[in-house]
Amino acid sequence: MLAHFLMEKKTISFASCGTQHFFALALGGTEFLLLAAMAYDRYVAVCDPLRYTVVMSPRLCMVLAGVSWFVGVVNSAVETAVTMRLPTCGHNVLNHVACETLALVRLACVDITLNQVVILASSVVVLLGPCCLVSLSYAHIVAAILRIRSTQGRRKAFGTCASHLTVVSMSYGMALFTHMEPTSTASAEQDKLVVVFYAVVTPMLNPIIYSLRNKDVKGALSRVLMKSFESKT
Repeated sequence: MLAHFLMEKKTISFASCGTQHFFALALGGTEFLLLAAMAYDRYVAVCDPLRYTVVMSPRLCMVLAGVSWFVGVVNSAVETAVTMRLPTCGHNVLNHVACETLALVRLACVDITLNQVVILASSVVVLLGPCCLVSLSYAHIVAAILRIRSTQGRRKAFGTCASHLTVVSMSYGMALFTHMEPTSTASAEQDKLVVVFYAVVTPMLNPIIYSLRNKDVKGALSRVLMKSFESKT
């Protein structure tokens, strides 16, 4: 991506475009499914802490990770095959930052009904379905936290989920906004902005968000902010 910023003429071969499309979808879809699996992990940790090590066994973790990768890869393979078969009738200027589904579909010069169905089905499988599971898990988590009498206990339980919930909100929110309406009248510029946010900005912030649970990181961040505030005053 940094190399392309310096290139005046940006081109990509058809094969490279398809490869990029496949891996972007596979990794993105797997991430959304893994976030749902992580929500279940948080649910067990908060709602059934005494049985956590029994329920979340290494075998179950491997199954959840394996299923997430399998569904993500299969979903990507189907959507890539359906998208890359579309004829463009000579239109080869992709008005986007990457070989993204909606941008490729806009170049098609044939009926795209099948693609719209596949995009919608894909969105349900890797976005809407996992999002519903995450919402259900957090509904139980919130109910469990409200039953905790001590303030310290509530704060500790909420701290277990805060970083994950932040990442979930950023990832699912932007992706659902983009993909659940394949026939949307939103402009290509808006699509590019949204895709850059959830494909570049969100992954960049993930390590920072998760590391804020670390006391040393929080202490270092507090010192930096304090020095910055003192220098301005």
